[in-house]
Amino acid sequence: MKILFIGDIVGRTGRRAVRELLPQIIESEGLDFVIANGENAAGGFGLTQGVMDELIGYGIDLLTTGNHTWDNREIFDFIDDTDKVIRPYNYPPGAPGVGFQIIKKEDITLGVVNLLGRVYIGNYLCPFRSLDKVVEELKGQVDAIVVDFHAEATAEKEALGWYADGKVLALVGTHTHVQTADERILPQGTAYITDLGLTGGVNSILGMNIDEPLERFLTQMPNRFKVATGDAKLSGLIVEVDNKAVQVIKVKRVTMVHKSN
Repeated sequence: MKILFIGDIVGRTGRRAVRELLPQIIESEGLDFVIANGENAAGGFGLTQGVMDELIGYGIDLLTTGNHTWDNREIFDFIDDTDKVIRPYNYPPGAPGVGFQIIKKEDITLGVVNLLGRVYIGNYLCPFRSLDKVVEELKGQVDAIVVDFHAEATAEKEALGWYADGKVLALVGTHTHVQTADERILPQGTAYITDLGLTGGVNSILGMNIDEPLERFLTQMPNRFKVATGDAKLSGLIVEVDNKAVQVIKVKRVTMVHKSN
């Protein structure tokens, strides 16, 4: 099987990249599953029902989130009723939604887990111990487990990658919106990359229009960011798996650009 993990989708421009480029990738690569981080997909902050439906309609099987999960309050209206969006598993008990989802196609059952880092982000439950807990919870229910680790610090991402090696099929990082060049298969067989990168505006600051973040850096004054327009890119990682052995045999970074008209 082949799984495509898509990096953080930012706003309308990111959604355009998915709409225009994902069908090509699904066809050319023969993908079985598509998983994307969608926490910035609605106007650059949060997720709405309409945006979720739009992205699922483009061929995405499941959307993960992160520290911006609750930025658009509309998510509270649907997150408990959908099986297409998960929030980080290591939120404290009582948080809406679920931290993992099981998706199945033909004879393959995949457990998808979302975890949130703590360094420079917030005081969430330990992602390392949470990983152990969810792996145990999914034991016997799935053929393989994959994890979106939404975290800021590269050291924390690498540490969880090594901790997860041999426990899950793949652990991919999101959140920084900058694709890293360290994709690999770890010694015990887990596919890993520190960050999938940005799906959004090419000429941008992390998917946002350049002027507003630049002004904030220069003046230290708060302002409202706007989603960048223009050329759009889709970034991610394809993980190819031997179905019989349930082992990763290849990882490949993806970066494709859609030119604006």
